[in-house]
Amino acid sequence: MHKELSKQILSSKRPAYIEGWLSIIINTLLFGIKLWAGIVSKSVALVADAWHTLSDSISSIIVLVGVKWSEKPADEEHPFGHGRAELIAGIIIGVLLGVIAFNFLFNAIHNLIDKNKVTFGTFAIVVTIISIILKEAIAQYAFWGAKKINSVMLKADAWHHRSDAISSVIILIGIFLHSYFWWIDGVMGILVSIFIGYTAFSISKESMSSLLGKRVSPEIIRKVKELAREECKKDLRLHHFHGHQYGDHIEISFHIILPDTILLKEAHSIVKRIKTRILHDMNIQSTIQIEPEKGAHSLMHDQ
Repeated sequence: MHKELSKQILSSKRPAYIEGWLSIIINTLLFGIKLWAGIVSKSVALVADAWHTLSDSISSIIVLVGVKWSEKPADEEHPFGHGRAELIAGIIIGVLLGVIAFNFLFNAIHNLIDKNKVTFGTFAIVVTIISIILKEAIAQYAFWGAKKINSVMLKADAWHHRSDAISSVIILIGIFLHSYFWWIDGVMGILVSIFIGYTAFSISKESMSSLLGKRVSPEIIRKVKELAREECKKDLRLHHFHGHQYGDHIEISFHIILPDTILLKEAHSIVKRIKTRILHDMNIQSTIQIEPEKGAHSLMHDQ
């Protein structure tokens, strides 16, 4: 059973591996092209966007390392496994974005003070459009993968890609307006920096919230009740639920009510079947407490 479950978990991580390698390859190529276009046109916004793109490659390396680390089985020092590695990776991605945002905000303001002018050509326009299309495509795949495997880390990387696509849209607007306003590149650079900074804050906030442990959703509790009742074909009157979730790892405990006359061996068998079914179908570790039917009604207020 545990070997089969391990294979399922490994298979479920495949979207993260695919997204990570695609991101590294595509973003590294885009970085070189965008940096070249930015240097040729002397655009601080385009250069900032190029480095933002390279940071996507770095964050994707962090994703791959985080996924690999999170797959390590539980050991004596980490009895609940290494699932929080993904959340730590998400925080690192957020901090990385924050540093990039501050750096480019400083450069954009400096360019405005010095009144630096830029000269955009067709090459810069084509590169920016290609970047928008590719980055949004990767973002869509990453969002899909994050939802499929319930990964905060992959969702953070998806927002990293989307922030790059949006910053490229802002730069494209600036390219078409630069002939009318000399200051447009500096302003676009500031807007890109602010957007990157907001993305960094959102990613870090969500990752830290999950790291501290989130409340289990009512939908998960409903599903657990269904599985327990299907497995035992009895009205177990499940109640007193307590859950803890961080990333894709969930621990849950609850009480069930069984007849006073039931044998201990049979009660143990019922609990074991329920726990095995929940683990197999939902990949959730559960702790179940048995209550006798008589005197249990007063404890059912939270059913």
